[in-house]
Amino acid sequence: MTAPGYPTIREVVALDAMQVGSPRVVAGAEHLDRAVRWVHSSEVPDIASLLRGGELVLTTGIGLPADDDGIRAFVRELAEVGVSGLVVELGRRYPSTVPRVMAVAAEKLGLPLVELRRPTPFVQITEAVHARIVDAQLTELRATEEIHQRFTELSVEGAEPAEVVHQAAQLSGCPVVLENLGRKVLAFDAAGGRAEPLLDGWEQHSRQVRVTGRTGYDPDAGWLVTMVGARGQDWGRLLLRWPSDGPPPTRLTILVERAASTLALGRLIQRDEEGLERQLHGTLLAALLDHSLPVDEVALRARALGVTVDRRRLVGVVIRPLSRRADRDKSQADHAQSRDERDSARGDRDSADGRRRDGDKSEVTAMQARMRDLADAATQGVREAKLTGLTGVLDDHVVGVLLAVKSAADEDAALERFAAALRRGREEVLVAAGSGVDSLREARRSLVEARQVADAARHDTPSAVPVLRLPNVGLAGLLHLLRDEPRLQTFVERQLGGLLAYDAKHPRDPLLPTLRIYLESGRNKSIAAAAAHLSRPAFYERLARIGRVLDVDLDSVPACLSLHVALLAWEAIRSE
Repeated sequence: MTAPGYPTIREVVALDAMQVGSPRVVAGAEHLDRAVRWVHSSEVPDIASLLRGGELVLTTGIGLPADDDGIRAFVRELAEVGVSGLVVELGRRYPSTVPRVMAVAAEKLGLPLVELRRPTPFVQITEAVHARIVDAQLTELRATEEIHQRFTELSVEGAEPAEVVHQAAQLSGCPVVLENLGRKVLAFDAAGGRAEPLLDGWEQHSRQVRVTGRTGYDPDAGWLVTMVGARGQDWGRLLLRWPSDGPPPTRLTILVERAASTLALGRLIQRDEEGLERQLHGTLLAALLDHSLPVDEVALRARALGVTVDRRRLVGVVIRPLSRRADRDKSQADHAQSRDERDSARGDRDSADGRRRDGDKSEVTAMQARMRDLADAATQGVREAKLTGLTGVLDDHVVGVLLAVKSAADEDAALERFAAALRRGREEVLVAAGSGVDSLREARRSLVEARQVADAARHDTPSAVPVLRLPNVGLAGLLHLLRDEPRLQTFVERQLGGLLAYDAKHPRDPLLPTLRIYLESGRNKSIAAAAAHLSRPAFYERLARIGRVLDVDLDSVPACLSLHVALLAWEAIRSE
């Protein structure tokens, strides 16, 4: 492998100062691409103890041992210390060729051995090689200075990620890709090449690129990688394609790290600016919901933020991630199980309590970060839809938006544009909207209605409707809104209590799933049996058992209607 800034043995042999001696490689020809860090001439046999590795050793051999074992030891010590190669000038100690024992030992140890068949001033070789090393290092230094200057300018100018990636590709001459932690490409530059080969199957390819530490090189994949993030929160990776053999030069490592710092700083500044603005938006939304500010003052402050709410059609919107509850419950269960197993093994309950508190804090922090990201996405969605409005986090579960559209005729189209922009390239979310209103004094009603629609919607099933409105929530949504009503809970217990008690005693053979399939199949027993993957006689027997447990006729339409409503209500109650 060639170290950056250093010539190889092959290049040194080709120098004019070396060619004067009519060089011939007698051993280690397969290792001529080894880098030469320095040149050292010596005539003492124990020179290895004074070397650090990477040196090219020049000698006439006059001080070397006369016996074969001594020569073997000399070559072995040089190889062990990591010298790049050995050059022997013939004439003084060895008239026509180096000893065969020296060549055999060098070949065996993979140490390049070169003999000079004519007298050669060693000083000229030393000067030539050192000049190459110094020139390469100066070039590297100048390139590094240019990198720092270029990315400092980009940081000051607040360059967009695409421009930072473009500059990194220009300075390196290599393809550069910026991806998020989900392996989605945020920006790229193919450095003059075609984009298709670079990005085709990117996610699968990216997951195979693995490095240790924040910055590293994967020699198998050929990518130099560094993490992108600030304040202890990474949000992406910057990857540079290095097409050559051996590790990339130091300047490219500096380049990707400086580019990553510029990207992180730009996002940090942008998020801080947008974060402050969003906080003000959130304050105004909260003021509308809790009446903490007069409506006229809210309108005045909104105008100061560039959001005109006067003489506009206002629509309250609530956004939440889909499957939030299921994901959270699963995560909590997994964490609880792993903690309990560790606690049982260690018998350290106090320590377990501390870890639980830390885990709870971590979960809350993650949830808050998720809501901030969703608020960012909502703000960007408003911009992309060419709308105006107030956007802010309402609580740890939902983001609120008060959209201002030109008229009632534009309301549906504006909501669809916003929802499409919000979902583009992001996690699946539920978007619920209240009824449009014509004044800021009525905006609270629209926001509250949007929240009720979002709460009423099923938490685990994405809707085919881009924006849910009150007519979309249906019976399941109504029952979800009434889930805390004691009379509804009493109804569920009266209808399903016996079956729930039976399933609690027979967890391996529950009957409630059978009842659900039967009711959802429109009481068609043949279809239900097929859906349950049971024979019809077996399915009929289970239905008969359910009828006996509940003391109900499952062929009765009113009875099944009551059971179906109770089942939907039970699911709504359990969803919290």
